[in-house]
Amino acid sequence: MRVLIAGASGFLGTHLSTHLRVHGHEVTALVRREPTSAHESRWDPSTGDIDAAAVARSDAVVNLAGATIAANPHSKKYAQEVMDSRVSTTRVLAEAIAAAERPPAFLAGNGISWYGDHGDRLVTEDSETTGDAFLTRVARAWEEATRPAQEAGARVCVLRTAPVMDRTSPPLKQLRLLFQLGGGARLGSGEQHMPMISLRDWVGAVSYLIESRDVSGAFNLCCPHTPTNSEFTHALASAVKRKAFLAVPGPVMKVGAGYLASELLGSINARPAALERAGYDFEDEDVREVLAAALA
Repeated sequence: MRVLIAGASGFLGTHLSTHLRVHGHEVTALVRREPTSAHESRWDPSTGDIDAAAVARSDAVVNLAGATIAANPHSKKYAQEVMDSRVSTTRVLAEAIAAAERPPAFLAGNGISWYGDHGDRLVTEDSETTGDAFLTRVARAWEEATRPAQEAGARVCVLRTAPVMDRTSPPLKQLRLLFQLGGGARLGSGEQHMPMISLRDWVGAVSYLIESRDVSGAFNLCCPHTPTNSEFTHALASAVKRKAFLAVPGPVMKVGAGYLASELLGSINARPAALERAGYDFEDEDVREVLAAALA
């Protein structure tokens, strides 16, 4: 298949591109500079400039572009950049897909934060979105931006992605070091559910959706058994052979984490029901398996 990827140079985009090429697919990266190879195509989402021919000849378009979420959680200006960078890239791609004579599939990056805080209730793709947390509002606008592609009849898969765990990338890169130094701590009560997914399952699931030409809709990209924050804390401490007796009180989290506090203290007991129905077979089903794969 011919796959066009925005955000191909990022952590997830790099691993997905490599996986797809190894499996025989042709991958073209959307870049904002002048292309240096035949496997790159220039675009500028701020102006809506994109090579319509590159979109039209693709079988699937994947959007993984967007500003890093945790770079400056206290800045309102940066928060707006987080929102704009996701919505604008998605809208430009959705409109380009809609304009194609044969609209390619659109795999649109998104976040598990779309659901908002649901407490202990099981959350599947049929669950509603609730609350007014920042990343929940971002995810709603992000998903709404796919509408032109949907209305044009394109196959659209919305990737409601949980934090992807790998030792080389946030958040686990920083957490592993913190826990190794004895600073591991649960957040707030620790009872909030904390969805996550291993890197190999994220890559595997997205590749599976690209290749499965008859599936569409929203997909939770998370392991089947979502741990609580307390369970994650104990599992990571055990994995790095350290103790974790500390706790960060909720009020301290609200001061220290800025607009991310509600995401860290909120609870999403997510299940990847749509992926399971589609036939994807997870390699890492719970927190211990996810961490074992991530730290290997």
